[in-house]
Amino acid sequence: MEPWEVAAWFSWVIPLVGALLMPLLSKLDERLRDYVAPLFTLSSALLTATLIPLLFSETRWPLQSKVEWLVAPGMPLLSRLEASVLVDPLSIILSNVVAWISFLIMVYSIEYMHGEEGLTRYWFFMNLFVGNMLLLVFSGNIVQMLFGWEGVGLCSYALIGFWYRDSKEDWLKCWVGEPPEAYPPSHCGLKAFLVTRLGDTLMLAGAFIVLALTGTLDFIELVERAGAVESSAGWLVGLALVLMLMGAAGKSAQLPFTEWLPDAMAGPTTVSALIHAATMVKAGVFLVARLLPIAAVWSVHVPEASLFFAVALWIGTATAFLAGIQGAVATELKKALAYSTLSQLGYMMMALGAAGFGSLALGYAAGIFHLVSHAVFKAALFLTAGAVLHEAGSRFFRDLGGLRSKMPITFWATVLAACSLMGLPFLFSGFWSKDLILEVTLVAGQHVAFALGVLTALVTAFYTVRLIGLTFLGRPSEYLKRREREGHHVHEVGPIMWVPFTTLAAVTVVLGVLGPLAKSWFEETAYVYLHELVSHYAEGSHAAHGLLVPVLATTATLVGLSLSSALYVRRVGAVDQVARTGLVEALRKFLLRRLYLNAAYYKIAEGTRCLANALFRIIEAGLYPSTYRAIYRSALGAYDMLKRLHTGKLRYNVIGYLIGLLLIVAIFVLVGGW
Repeated sequence: MEPWEVAAWFSWVIPLVGALLMPLLSKLDERLRDYVAPLFTLSSALLTATLIPLLFSETRWPLQSKVEWLVAPGMPLLSRLEASVLVDPLSIILSNVVAWISFLIMVYSIEYMHGEEGLTRYWFFMNLFVGNMLLLVFSGNIVQMLFGWEGVGLCSYALIGFWYRDSKEDWLKCWVGEPPEAYPPSHCGLKAFLVTRLGDTLMLAGAFIVLALTGTLDFIELVERAGAVESSAGWLVGLALVLMLMGAAGKSAQLPFTEWLPDAMAGPTTVSALIHAATMVKAGVFLVARLLPIAAVWSVHVPEASLFFAVALWIGTATAFLAGIQGAVATELKKALAYSTLSQLGYMMMALGAAGFGSLALGYAAGIFHLVSHAVFKAALFLTAGAVLHEAGSRFFRDLGGLRSKMPITFWATVLAACSLMGLPFLFSGFWSKDLILEVTLVAGQHVAFALGVLTALVTAFYTVRLIGLTFLGRPSEYLKRREREGHHVHEVGPIMWVPFTTLAAVTVVLGVLGPLAKSWFEETAYVYLHELVSHYAEGSHAAHGLLVPVLATTATLVGLSLSSALYVRRVGAVDQVARTGLVEALRKFLLRRLYLNAAYYKIAEGTRCLANALFRIIEAGLYPSTYRAIYRSALGAYDMLKRLHTGKLRYNVIGYLIGLLLIVAIFVLVGGW
């Protein structure tokens, strides 16, 4: 095997093996378990790092390694299925983001989760999560990718609901929301599972259509077989791509699947950092980026395929703006960061969607650059939030304040990461990646999306400064003063916790300083890679409208920063009075109710349940009671007969095994002609 093959295969196998070893390590020594668990992720990170030199060499993309997996002669569609890994710039970049950030989160977890019950379960699912995410990233076909895709969904359900006892004593620690929309951890985990499963079901439907049209689910073969799709099937191609996009929207919590992600804050903050910074929510963006060259080359032969780009653009644009304004009124620290994540994911989707309107390489580069930038600064922000919650013991802004002097390292790490989130020029990675996203929307002629993107930049600055002001500045809350009197003194967290988030904050500054070089590298790499796949569609990158984009984006950011600073840092009375006027207050309450989308989804779910119950009473219990009673009695009678055979005596069981074995041998002799 080539070195790149070893790295691509074993980077996801090792964490899966590590997950299986957690129960054994727990039996040997719990401290050993806690310190060994991150090493499996470190091994994956080191392996993925060996792939980085390929990005700077004259590699002919993509690299693919295949092994025969399943062979079913005579099957109408998939008569042969291969397991494969696909190594290209997208998988190399994202795998390193996943592995290295996950490793830092695992190290942070050693202190953050110390003393919690169920740590074996925690480490098991954390390693399983990382392994499945890397499997997803390196998969060369959709069937194999689905194993990782569903694996991260299962792990997210288990980790979001980690504190599954739903104790009211943990109200400040791990519940989410306030009445009438307050939910315990087990409810939030199940909600995430069900909502993402809905998106996955739509994606499966799209994958089946693609398979029926092309006879393959291999990503590279789908590009190569674009010309084989009949023009008469154009509407099916468009439908299939949009259905697969819905799966990506579900994973990345884009509209209309946004409501699971804010409630996912019920899990430990380390889980929030893992899911909302480096792994699961990025899976949806990754899938859109993986499908982007396929949709581009298909749209040349089948114009309906371009619907994929339009839907991605407007889903992303709407999510970026609507999630941002909800984050501006959030009452919980982690929930404000969750809405920020939704908004930034919307930016990524917007860039990838705009790529289909004549600027493929530029949009591809913008989406991936912001994915990397966001993964770094948002992981840092979640980990600093975890430090605050670890010391303050409350998730609500009203219980915080004045923590700057008590937690100086956490404060400055938060400020650096927040500057990148806001996109302050010129020292922070968020400025360069967000600038590229706005540029591509303008180049693509999507002026409404561009305007909403600029407005979202203003909102981002507003809620970011608000978060810092309510958490670290001003006076300590009465809640903190009471905890001080009770002996709970707030202080800086230990180095096992602050080293990971200061490292991430430093990386976002380094990426910012190198921003122009990083921006050019992402554009050039995207162009070279896409030229290999879709040479007739990939165009060179180009600047858009001179300084118009950075000037407008920076102006919007400074306006949002100034307004929020007046309200939450300097506490200017006149501005505060305007903020409390009837119209503004009504808007704030509307946003706090999550645009009533969440309530609407619960009404729909309740209506579906009532309809199902009514159908059961009318059809099953009403029309066919005697049939079901007969089936029930037959099954019960068979059970009574079979249970007599199970005496619990070992010798009888062994005799039964031997009789069964002899029967199997007799069948082979008679039927097989042995």
